[in-house]
Amino acid sequence: MNKPRRLYILAVILFISLVTGHSQQLPLFSQYMMNGFLINPALAGNDGYTAINLTAREQWLGLGQAPKTHGISFQTRVLKTSYISKSTSVRKKVTRPSRSGRIGLGGYLFNDRNGIIDRTGFQLTYAYHIPLRTTNNAQLSFGLTANFFQFKINEDEIRPYDIDDPLLLEYDRVFYIPDANFGAYFTTRDYYVGFSVTELFKATFKLGKEGIGDYRAMRHYYLTGGYMFDVGVDFALQPTFLIKTSDYLKSFQVDISLKAFYREDYWLGLSYRTSDAMIIMVGVKVDQYFFGYAFDYSLTNIRKHSFGSHEIMVAVKFGSNARRYRWLNRY
Repeated sequence: MNKPRRLYILAVILFISLVTGHSQQLPLFSQYMMNGFLINPALAGNDGYTAINLTAREQWLGLGQAPKTHGISFQTRVLKTSYISKSTSVRKKVTRPSRSGRIGLGGYLFNDRNGIIDRTGFQLTYAYHIPLRTTNNAQLSFGLTANFFQFKINEDEIRPYDIDDPLLLEYDRVFYIPDANFGAYFTTRDYYVGFSVTELFKATFKLGKEGIGDYRAMRHYYLTGGYMFDVGVDFALQPTFLIKTSDYLKSFQVDISLKAFYREDYWLGLSYRTSDAMIIMVGVKVDQYFFGYAFDYSLTNIRKHSFGSHEIMVAVKFGSNARRYRWLNRY
């Protein structure tokens, strides 16, 4: 096999690993409404809690080299003063949560595997929240994320025609790539809508010393929204949507979901992801701990070769301050 053909084959393999389906260059999240911070940096500190979230997603279980994502995120609201003490008499003081502070901070450590590609990295997020003087406690938020990750090709997963092919000794196996994400988010007592874009700089990298080609990450765009309906005293319904696309703008993937809540402590949900899967979600809240599970049943032929996709999210939230609204417990 001549060298140009070898170069072409390796380039095609890597390109397919990167861009097969706009939704798979970056990881999927079925429970995006449980930790929207993963797709929109404007949610860092949005609800006033200090939160730690663990995420584990195994996609197409049973299929070799299937995508999988594991990560831990942290977010908080920075207060200028945590509490205000107000004297009502000489001997009595009342301590109340402070309403000051508009800055949110967040961080995310992750490992994402897709075929022969490993992405391991971290994100640091700054968000700014603007309370609006409306009757429904509206808030407008903006967020910016600095993203840095290691892009690694797993040699053990490559099956070359010729193990002595000099090309296998020439190409770079590890890249370090910086980039950035941006998001905006508007929320009220009853509904929310958000927009975010990832890979703002469309980072490029080159395979090998001889330059097989410059590969550029695609920007991904997310539009989210949801509305909360109270149904009686103990029940509530929340329809949500998530629209995803990339720079190609030729194809869109849409998640349409409906979650039912009982006393804010239990929830059950159903989602449809266009041309991909039906999703069942269940969850429970115990004190400040949140547990969520999602099962994706594929609607494509891949279901013949896998046991579905599984996603677990665990969160713990600390702090009860003046910006924590009751209905935000449901997210």
